Amino acid sequence: MKELNVGLIGYGFMGRAHSNAYRQAGKFFDLSYEPVLKAACARSKDKIQAFADNWGYEGVETDWRKLVERKDIDAIDICTPNNYHHDIAIAAAQAGKMVLCEKPLSMNPAEGLEMVEAVEKAGVANMVWYNYRRVPAVTLAKLLIDQGRLGRIFHYRAVFLQDWTISADLPQGGTGLWRLDAAAAGAGVTGDLLAHCIDTALWLNGPISSVTAMTEIFVKERQHNLTGKVEPVTIDDACAFLARFNNGSLATFESTRYARGHKALYTFEINGEHASIQWDLHDLHRLNYFDHRDDSIVRGWRSVHVSDSDMPYMDKWWVPGLQIGYEHSFIHGVADFIKGLETGEPAQPTFRGALETQYVCDAVLKSAKSGTWQAVGA
Repeated sequence: MKELNVGLIGYGFMGRAHSNAYRQAGKFFDLSYEPVLKAACARSKDKIQAFADNWGYEGVETDWRKLVERKDIDAIDICTPNNYHHDIAIAAAQAGKMVLCEKPLSMNPAEGLEMVEAVEKAGVANMVWYNYRRVPAVTLAKLLIDQGRLGRIFHYRAVFLQDWTISADLPQGGTGLWRLDAAAAGAGVTGDLLAHCIDTALWLNGPISSVTAMTEIFVKERQHNLTGKVEPVTIDDACAFLARFNNGSLATFESTRYARGHKALYTFEINGEHASIQWDLHDLHRLNYFDHRDDSIVRGWRSVHVSDSDMPYMDKWWVPGLQIGYEHSFIHGVADFIKGLETGEPAQPTFRGALETQYVCDAVLKSAKSGTWQAVGA
């Protein structure tokens, strides 16, 4: 088995999720590459050393440039705040490294396009970690749609609700709170939460042609952890938008961090001429399915427990009836990435695929600012 030497940049929530995935993938999937946790990188030597010791990385770096330059690293995995994605990815590609990047791809489409051009010019494998595609129930939804079971699609609706930023005393910026700082995040819920919803929607239902949106900042000023000063908040706390898909279907998307009682409520529902499907992250191993072609005396919503071995990914896990969780979507990501190295068919989304989500996010923010319909990519 060939080794895939991984250099990870970042040690937070996603750093842990990715490290666990590299550790587990080869234990459940038949892979021709063995991920090796070669080095982890962050600015704090003490923190990254503790992280590396816990997850079994062979070494550490405190400068990402040194990590990228190392000859013993095959793949760079970017788990940093969004404002670092561009420079790290381009440098890694130019150094001939494979590049895996947390979502969203970039701060804006212009940066994203430069990242796409860099990895394609270098000819290096690349992937963005939109992990919800790889929840088996969501992958099953894709299979049902591609089989034509829903028929013509009329409606797509998605929400992603949280409540962790409601307090006006919560500061912005710095470790753990960089998502509230536009300089680090680029956008608020649009780039953080709705990016997930958009990526899933593009994968399941095809391109989005135009949007009209509204956003709101509920707490206008917060103390900044890096400066100690009270500064304006310029990221969106909430966003709702309407969309038209190229296939003629209509969509509604909503996301907020001000929905009291919701920590991570991500749901989508798709309505077609024959059938509908619905999925809820809080019950992620189930796909709800309604088929109007069923006999009327038994017609109704059914709850499909996605655990049988003929369902996506599930032949690699437990016996039917036993479920898997959130962390498994990242394990599937590692397995798919390595399978792409074997077959030459890249795991999706590549940087170019993830750029499509950036174009939609950009159109959403432009529309919210102008108050008009906005064509995607314009």
